[in-house]
Amino acid sequence: MELEALKASWNKLDERLAATEIVNLRVVKEVIQQKTKSAYDGIMGQNIYYFVVNMLIICVVFPYVYLNTPIQATSFAIVEGVMVIGMIPLVWKLSLLSKFDLNGKSSSELSRLVLTYKKVCHQEKVWLIGAVCLALIAFYILELGFNTKAGYEYSTRLLLPLGLSLLTFGLGLVFAKWQLRRHTQQLREIERGLEELREFEK
Repeated sequence: MELEALKASWNKLDERLAATEIVNLRVVKEVIQQKTKSAYDGIMGQNIYYFVVNMLIICVVFPYVYLNTPIQATSFAIVEGVMVIGMIPLVWKLSLLSKFDLNGKSSSELSRLVLTYKKVCHQEKVWLIGAVCLALIAFYILELGFNTKAGYEYSTRLLLPLGLSLLTFGLGLVFAKWQLRRHTQQLREIERGLEELREFEK
């Protein structure tokens, strides 16, 4: 009788330990998912921010500069065209991020999504550097070499916008470098989280 009672108590203890282990694993999984989701939200927020800023520059800032300075229409069109084309990788990245669903996709599917996202990021850097350099060269050749209407008026009226543009460009580079470091760190957190979540799927 005592042996049966002892076995029953052991069985109950085993059940409690098993239930506790399941709860603990569930809590650990939720913590990992929360950290991964937090890193994802950071990256998504950065890309949305870049999209809004770029749209403001394309639709408001540069058109305002064009209307208030003797910049040629051709120069304006080249810069605007490069900025619009430069939005393509950003829209592509936002499209990939919109498919990131921790609850609806497996960690393997999400890892492939992250890998595609990283490839787009790499291509975006190469593309933007080349496009921006070519656009600047074309802009200054057209303005300094063929804009005969500007003359002295050109240098005086563009002094403030040009100074502000250079200042904005410099601050943008510093900010972009800081954001890139943060972006890389968050991307690593997502990859690490997906790797840990893969263990729960085995």
